[in-house]
Amino acid sequence: MPEKEFIKLLGDLGTDRLRIRLRTERGQLADIVVQYEAFIRDEWVAVVRYDTSHGYPHRDVLHPNGAKDKHFLSFPDLKAFLQYAEQDLRDRWEWYRERFLKEVNG
Repeated sequence: MPEKEFIKLLGDLGTDRLRIRLRTERGQLADIVVQYEAFIRDEWVAVVRYDTSHGYPHRDVLHPNGAKDKHFLSFPDLKAFLQYAEQDLRDRWEWYRERFLKEVNG
């Protein structure tokens, strides 16, 4: 069960990143985490996470108070889910950050 984890920076300021963790079994994707993290108030905070825990693909939209909104998703395979997750976060990270900061700042 090889596992790989890596970081991809978003934007030009170094305050936003994707954390990607992939686990394979017999050469096939078995578990995926694609998480958008923002550097807010001197710490890295998870803002949105796509993963396959609980046995199915879903997106968790996280809130500063610890709550999360879970959205179950359907994909033909985990490769398609991985591509969708990464592309959504690359396209919308600024919007996710703004939403999160509005909640932080009240």
